[in-house]
Amino acid sequence: MQFNVLTIFPEFFDSFLSCGLMAKAVEAGVVAVARVNPRDYAVDRHHTVDDRPYGGGPGMVMGLPTMVAALRALPAPGKILMLSPAGQPLTQAMAADLAQEPSLTLLCGRYEGIDARIFDLFDVTPVSVGDFVLSGGESAAACLMEAVSRLVPGFMGKDASADEESFSTGLLEYPHYTRPEVFEGLPVPPELLTGNHAAIAAWRRQRSLETTLAHRPDLFDVTPLSPEDADFLKGRPRRRSGRNCHIGLVHGPVLLKDGSVGTVSLTNLDVHDIARVSRTYGLGGFEVVTPLRDQLALAGRIVEHWRAGPGARSNPDRAEALSLVRLHETLDAALAAVSAEHGRPAALVATSARGPATLSFAAARELMAARPMLVVLGTGHGLAEDVLDRADGVLPAIRPFSDYNHLSVRAAAGILIDRLIGDAL
Repeated sequence: MQFNVLTIFPEFFDSFLSCGLMAKAVEAGVVAVARVNPRDYAVDRHHTVDDRPYGGGPGMVMGLPTMVAALRALPAPGKILMLSPAGQPLTQAMAADLAQEPSLTLLCGRYEGIDARIFDLFDVTPVSVGDFVLSGGESAAACLMEAVSRLVPGFMGKDASADEESFSTGLLEYPHYTRPEVFEGLPVPPELLTGNHAAIAAWRRQRSLETTLAHRPDLFDVTPLSPEDADFLKGRPRRRSGRNCHIGLVHGPVLLKDGSVGTVSLTNLDVHDIARVSRTYGLGGFEVVTPLRDQLALAGRIVEHWRAGPGARSNPDRAEALSLVRLHETLDAALAAVSAEHGRPAALVATSARGPATLSFAAARELMAARPMLVVLGTGHGLAEDVLDRADGVLPAIRPFSDYNHLSVRAAAGILIDRLIGDAL
């Protein structure tokens, strides 16, 4: 594997290439690294590689003349990658694909980056090593080189070692232990001492599943699981708990079709479907708000039928979901009930398809971790303005830039809860 690294700081890689497995791989000829300094291709006496950006603004931009000359001088550039926070995320799967290439050329930007016309002149793939900004692409390039090199045959002392590491199977790796068997009262798990290879493999698989569930459950979206894996994971604690979160469905005060404020009728399907979503995500409760007494009585009969009546005997799963429903005449009553249940004041978080948002989903998750939270959705044409004004925050619209923004409240509830409680990062 040949790496060509275009950098104005070639000395950055001295330590990286002179220690550990990388040094051994270079010495053995498993990988080769050519460091190319664009300054060597400058034609002025100052060896200039950057200039001021057109349009003004802070910083400098790496220019094309030296970078293009350096690239064109390479005898075999292979696939060209630019380290950039705007690039494709570097994953184990990408590293495995890149390890099949005979050569890779890595562009390490500095300052404000490289003149964007580089993409018109060469087939360049931007790659990101994370959602953060570095002073230059050198440390990111080192990260990419090591991730790729480890998958080149002959790099690892034992090729099978790479097969069991995190992400190689789509999951995070299981924990490791070594001597002594007991250290400061902490023993090695007994399963690892049995000598039973099948039992040890099963233990490692289960710990890998648990670790992934706790820290990167999003990996399950792309990792096939066996029926045994799925059975093992059922009922285990999720990365996020929904106990502090209550969903509220407000029927009044809401906006009516003509723009006035009023009350709309309760819908049987809304109660059923949002209750089932609430139970699936483990919410603390589902608060239904309507100021109409006859609607409260109707909702009470629906809930009682499924919770304790004939419906409970014919469909216990539905009864379990409907057990989360509580009925309130006012939003204040609902908020007070949630606060009383948790023994501390609950935050009121509103939703609106109209915007503007004042609370991100990430901030809402932090708020939910600190105190109970009632997230309210409006029926009709959305919550009245006074509800939005009094809320501790308003969540972003689900599809704020769509030219069609008319989701049913049941669909909106499911999407919002998944964004708050779901396992995605």
